[in-house]
Amino acid sequence: MNEAKYIWMDGKFVDWKDAKVHILTHTLHYGNAVFEGVKAYKTADGRCAIFRLDEHTKRLFDSAKMLLLDMSFSFEELKNAQIELLQKNELFNGAYIRPLVYLGYGVMGIYHKECPVNVSVAAWEWGAYLGEEGMKKGVRVKISSFNKPSNNSTMGKAKSASNYLNSQMAKYEAVEAGYDEALLKDDDGYIAEASGECIFIVRDGVIITPPNDNSLESITQATVIELAKDLGYEVQRRRITREEIYVADEAFFTGTAAEVTPIRDVDSRTIGCGSRGPITEKLQSAYFDVVTGKNEKYLKYLTYIN
Repeated sequence: MNEAKYIWMDGKFVDWKDAKVHILTHTLHYGNAVFEGVKAYKTADGRCAIFRLDEHTKRLFDSAKMLLLDMSFSFEELKNAQIELLQKNELFNGAYIRPLVYLGYGVMGIYHKECPVNVSVAAWEWGAYLGEEGMKKGVRVKISSFNKPSNNSTMGKAKSASNYLNSQMAKYEAVEAGYDEALLKDDDGYIAEASGECIFIVRDGVIITPPNDNSLESITQATVIELAKDLGYEVQRRRITREEIYVADEAFFTGTAAEVTPIRDVDSRTIGCGSRGPITEKLQSAYFDVVTGKNEKYLKYLTYIN
């Protein structure tokens, strides 16, 4: 892991190796925490900018509200913490940012409302989540034996630590079987999302992506839909079956870490040409133009830090 100099913890900058919690930290035992994945890029004019900082920070607060975590910092304070952390760590070539809201040390037992709520922000240099080669040639995907939990079982729209245990198991299963990533179905058998990404498919020139019925409302997914419409493509939000993915002309993942990553095969069925398709490539290029400040229409989504 690429360590930085400092981590922001409850309003203070702490040396990276001193950013520690007590072994009886409530979240370690019971899993109630929310977090965000935010990314900053070096832009075309040489400055560094955080992509969609407002939206990510709002989603963090929304997730905290869903899980009854009382934030001790304001929206603006959390935004400024992320900006100042990149500045203090001199991460001007871009970085991945991880805000975290968690229940700290002081109370044990399931009931959590008397626990202290702690907030931290870390940032570090992180390359392509699914690999540089995967960005060009595509990744291999397995449909998991694990399903997304139903809306009656968990709060899928919260970006919570507990929701990712399911993703860990699905990812492990896929990697051990020789794949790069896993797709999870919902309880009705439709494709919900990957372990940490949204999925898009292309059929006959139409771009299709599932609704967020029991999954996180993805900021990157929304951005790519906006870009696709700008480029003149029809976009459908509807449920997708695994059979549709097998016969898709193209498929790709989106996410803060994954960005726009093509899929080359699913369950050993080759997707399209077996590499990055033409529509995926256009959307990938358009996305990187946006995050690096090359598209004036989308400059509103960038928060420059220097």
